Order: sequence, then C-alpha cells, then structure tokens
Amino acid sequence: MSDNEQSHPNAAASMSNSNCGDALPPVGQHTRQYETVRNAHETELIEDYVELIGDLIRHRGEARAADIANRMGVSQATVSKMIRRLNELGLVTSRPYRSLFLTEEGQKMAEISRKRHDIVLHFLRALGVNDTTARIDAEGMEHHVSDETLTIMQGFIDQHAKR
Repeated sequence: MSDNEQSHPNAAASMSNSNCGDALPPVGQHTRQYETVRNAHETELIEDYVELIGDLIRHRGEARAADIANRMGVSQATVSKMIRRLNELGLVTSRPYRSLFLTEEGQKMAEISRKRHDIVLHFLRALGVNDTTARIDAEGMEHHVSDETLTIMQGFIDQHAKR
C-alpha cells in the first residue's frame, strides 16, 4: 500500500472505482448529464399531459379536464392551469366546458411520448418486473432515457420475444 493509500484509507476504494468507470466523469460529460436531466424535468409534465390527452381521445373518444384530473390525481384547477399552458405552447385547443383536442404538434408529441413509454414498459416486463411496478417505473423513466438506450431496450424486447 502506498503512503497516500495509508493516509487516506478510502483512496484505494476510490482508485478501484476509477478503474471500473464509476469515478466522477470529466467535467464536460458531467455537465451534459445534469443538463439532460434538467431538460427532461422541464418537459416531462407537459409530455405526461399530452400523452394522457392522446390516450383518452384514442380510448374514449374525448379528453375532458375532469378525466385528466381524476387519472392524474390532481385538482381540476391544476389541470386548468396546465391546459392554459399547453394551449399557449400550441399543443392543445380547448373551449370552455368542451373536450380537449391535440394540435398536430400535440399529436406528434403524444405519439413520441407513448412510444417511449411503451418501450420502457415492455422492457421492464421483459426483465421480469411485475406489471404494477413496471407501469409505475416506466412513467418516470420514459422521460430520462436517451434514444440510444431506447433502441437497445427495443432490441432486447425483440430478442426476448423470439425465445
């Protein structure tokens, strides 16, 4: 053991961690990691609302604020605020006391979000995660997974299905 390792007992553990890639990444990479997470946090709630609106329209023929509030477990006032925001972003159209409709841009976002969600959900199920847990975990993970990882997850799902 070197003098440095003797004076700092955790130094050996740190050095072995750096050998296996678990040490702190280079500053630029670390910055990109946190930036990616911040960007995902900014858009995940918007994507969740748009995805749910799309699902409600597809499965029930309409999306109402009351249904969104009920399914998301939030107040109708919270949903109303988000609908105003989605309207300002050009993702939905709405009229008082009427159903919500996705704009073309909103439909694209809903489709992308649904596809990402489905890949993560099916991947977790393929790993053996029970359905309830997989659904809960997929709801958060879908926003934080890169396209590269999604592609690999889809490949795993495809290979697993062939067995």
